[in-house]
Amino acid sequence: MTKRLSGIAASPGIAIARAFRLQQTHYVPAADKVADAQAETARFRQAVKEAGEELEEIRALTEERMGAAKAEIFEAHLMLLEDPDLIDAIIENIENESMNAEYALHEVANGFIDMLSAMDNELLRERAADVRDVSSRIMSRLRGETYAAVSAIQEPCILIADDLTPSDTAQLNLEYVLGFVTVIGSRTSHSAIMARSLEVPAIVGVGEGAAGIEMGTMIVMDAVEGTVLIDPSEAELDAYQARKAAYDERRQELRKLKDLPTYAKDGHRVELAANIGSVEDLQKVLDNGAEGIGLFRTEFLYMGRNALPSEEEQFQIYKHVLERMANKPVVIRTLDIGGDKELPYLKLPAESNPFLGLRAVRLCLDRQDLFRTQLRALLRASSYGQLKIMFPMIAVVEELQAAKRLLQEEKAKLVQEGVPVADDTEVGIMIEVPAAALAADSLAQEVDFFSIGTNDLIQYTMAADRMNENVSYLYQPCHPSVLRLIRMVIQAAEKEGKWVGMCGEMAGDPTAIPLLLGLGLHEFSMSASSILPARALIKELSRQEWAGYAEQALAMGSQASIQAFVNHKIKE
Repeated sequence: MTKRLSGIAASPGIAIARAFRLQQTHYVPAADKVADAQAETARFRQAVKEAGEELEEIRALTEERMGAAKAEIFEAHLMLLEDPDLIDAIIENIENESMNAEYALHEVANGFIDMLSAMDNELLRERAADVRDVSSRIMSRLRGETYAAVSAIQEPCILIADDLTPSDTAQLNLEYVLGFVTVIGSRTSHSAIMARSLEVPAIVGVGEGAAGIEMGTMIVMDAVEGTVLIDPSEAELDAYQARKAAYDERRQELRKLKDLPTYAKDGHRVELAANIGSVEDLQKVLDNGAEGIGLFRTEFLYMGRNALPSEEEQFQIYKHVLERMANKPVVIRTLDIGGDKELPYLKLPAESNPFLGLRAVRLCLDRQDLFRTQLRALLRASSYGQLKIMFPMIAVVEELQAAKRLLQEEKAKLVQEGVPVADDTEVGIMIEVPAAALAADSLAQEVDFFSIGTNDLIQYTMAADRMNENVSYLYQPCHPSVLRLIRMVIQAAEKEGKWVGMCGEMAGDPTAIPLLLGLGLHEFSMSASSILPARALIKELSRQEWAGYAEQALAMGSQASIQAFVNHKIKE
């Protein structure tokens, strides 16, 4: 009988093949003493050196296949091999306790992994996977073994694993690995992010049921729905073969919309833009027919390094993005650090609640040195395309006025220096704090545009951490309270003749798109892979019709009733 498992659809697609079980043994070394601690330290250092050489090869491979941004994870791994907190602690155990290298590595690395896994911060929890990957690689060298050779797979399969490390994922041979299923993981784990870059179907977080899948078992993975079928019947196989063919055909049909503008059925024009975190994301943006960039997350230029990026380095990156987009609009968000995004080299004081602390524009106004550097780089790049500058996390008008004042001061300095600066650069803010949504009428008088950051707006409105599984049921994009705030923002902007975009995940949600169209949203910014499905959906919707439906939805009392209403109307 067919067994069904459910997990998180981390990278969409449908795959049908036999299971290839990745053998991931959890080796526990014996606590043996060594006679020559110095020789054992030398053996350990040699293993670290060899692990570094392997990682450098994988980093180069990843940069070639997926771009420099995705390869940065291996820069972090290489830094771990030089981290004194990790490496020196292992050597101390070898030399002070005459401990064998394998056991010293096991003890220290597991201590780090346990500590990081228990952290509230999602990014720090994911660092545990990095330590596990690096320590496993060193352990393999100490034991004279070949490390997790996923690249050696030579038959069509669906890969089954407890988890895939970034190095595993980077080395997948996509001619043979048609998809992968893991016991643990989340949509934000490194393997999930890299799977989306490779466009390979992935289902993560399936649980222990996946651990029982035997080598060679026929598997169907529906990474659209997040379902895994183990040993399906002939009828089920036939049904999924047809579903896969329809899915692939649908993707080909969507390609025809790539170079078309976005119009609703009644001729109403909206703009579909893409969110990016690095220049390496640009090709997918262009391949998927984005009409602009609605959010360039510049904080990723500051992360995974030991010092702040220089003005010149930032200028070259912003200039490159603007030139590649060929005068399409590019909204660049100023530095949004804090909350779950940290810069260790800034040595900021620890906060009991960083999501409500010194983050984003608050940090930039406090650390004007780094803010002014970024503003100069942006202004210098402004003459190379259609730049729009956006300040994040604005809560009160005084913050906006202070940020604009610094921008004007730096612009005046550049003009005095004879540096070309565009005169028509629009300035806007993200609406992600409920206070800003409620005061949108006042803020609209100070800006050229709004962009609604729903990821934070929803969690602040619902008082529910979106990373906390215990309250994840409260993360409700279509809750009437969230929709009413969005309507309030759009109406306030339109009264002042300003445009409104949305750059949170909600902008690409098929259930939310009809409502947002009806509410009058001007620009939808989403992941590049969501653009063509969104364009196809909007093409079938009437803006005027959905304006009436949106008003009906806002009178409802729950997200469930609103979603049911939207789904019913779409099918009519």
